[in-house]
Amino acid sequence: MPQPSFELDPIGSRRPPGERLQPRQWQRQLIHLLQRRLSSSNSHGQDVLIHAGPGAGKTLGALLSFQQLQAEGHLERFVVFCHRNTIARQWRMAADRVGLELQEWDPHGGGAQATGLLLSYQAASRHRHRLEVEWPHELRQQRWLAIADEVHHLGLDPEEPEATAWGHAFTSLTEAASLRLGLSGTPFRADNLAFCAARRLRSRDKGEVVERIMPDLCVEPRQLIEAGDVRPLEFRFQDGWVEHGRQPEAGDRETSPLSAEERESWRARNLRRAIRLGDSGGIALRLLLRANHKLEQLRHDHPGAGGLVVARDIDHAGRLGALLAEQGARVKLVHSQDPEASSHLSAFQAGEGDWLVSVDMCAEGFDAPRLRVVAYLSTVVTRSRFVQAITRAVRMDGSRAALETIPRQASYVFAPADPLLIEYARTWALSEPYLIRLRDAPSPEGSSPGGQGATLPLQALADNAGAMIAMGGPQLPGFLRRSA
Repeated sequence: MPQPSFELDPIGSRRPPGERLQPRQWQRQLIHLLQRRLSSSNSHGQDVLIHAGPGAGKTLGALLSFQQLQAEGHLERFVVFCHRNTIARQWRMAADRVGLELQEWDPHGGGAQATGLLLSYQAASRHRHRLEVEWPHELRQQRWLAIADEVHHLGLDPEEPEATAWGHAFTSLTEAASLRLGLSGTPFRADNLAFCAARRLRSRDKGEVVERIMPDLCVEPRQLIEAGDVRPLEFRFQDGWVEHGRQPEAGDRETSPLSAEERESWRARNLRRAIRLGDSGGIALRLLLRANHKLEQLRHDHPGAGGLVVARDIDHAGRLGALLAEQGARVKLVHSQDPEASSHLSAFQAGEGDWLVSVDMCAEGFDAPRLRVVAYLSTVVTRSRFVQAITRAVRMDGSRAALETIPRQASYVFAPADPLLIEYARTWALSEPYLIRLRDAPSPEGSSPGGQGATLPLQALADNAGAMIAMGGPQLPGFLRRSA
């Protein structure tokens, strides 16, 4: 049986003093890459972009790289920039695992002398001018590494710098860094802008001049699946007919098949109707009940398994959570207006609750290896948002790795049979190039921001509307089948 590419420790575990965590193969490549960059001439301020699929271990990879380079005398300090407090907490936990000191930057002066500093993109932007004055003194011309977590959030727009303040603040504050390391699981943006710590190469794509974002190291999800580092995903798309009433009193109604609608305005309208629990078609209701049933099945073999629901808004999340609670499930509801959201997330990570119902708080950087089912019931259909949400369910830790063969047991994604979501599911495990197009040459309607990748044919989507469309496979959805 193949062995995982490195030991998968449970989250929060601590190793005995003196025993170092062994890096994965790609993480060793990252260390060698940074060594070469630092030893080359004119390396000051060089940008390094890492595209590694969710669950690859980007956080640990960056920390282990710094630790090795510090031991070799190449670097002395590091600064981590991230975009959410929940992700900052995971950085602190990871640093503790490898024995590195990482403290949050305090506007009142605390933590300035720590080996590692941690601050949010928002704090860096808000205190930019102060930091531009203080950091040259505090870092004392030391050799340091700037790390940008989920770097695609740091957009750059030379025509509207205030609209991309995070990116411009990061660029200014890290000019003195020996290296700038950008980490991303989805290195593209929906707004056609570039982002920090990324090299751009001008080329032609179908006769059009574009700029291609060039990752220095790319680790595709399918490679991680083959190594046993993450789980494969299987997809269950709930199909159905959506009714639209123009003049209900006259009985004037029109139906549209969810999975086969080609008109963009109707496709978007169909999805908005499909995710309503009260819709007469019952697409969302059937989807959620089937997702809950799947989770109950998985819990026979994986007692701690949990599920994630991605909702449209707070009211929608409350309705979805109430339905699950009616089925006997223990539900944790989290959203940005809840002051207890952070504690709810921590409790779920620790094993409390069956379902986490979220409004855009768990789509990126949230680690909970117990997640095995995702129900995507949002009207946001960008490729980055969808992929970030569904890949919350690919992570593993040592408590399950010892019990499962490779490839690992699959996790499951339930979603309405929206054509765009189906298209994204075809290529979720492939890395696609991010092409920045000229502003007067918009990309074709409905195309993904990552460009055109390999696709697999769908068969008879318009038949038997209302059935569940199933897609699965250890790497990519290599076959399609229908199930009741």
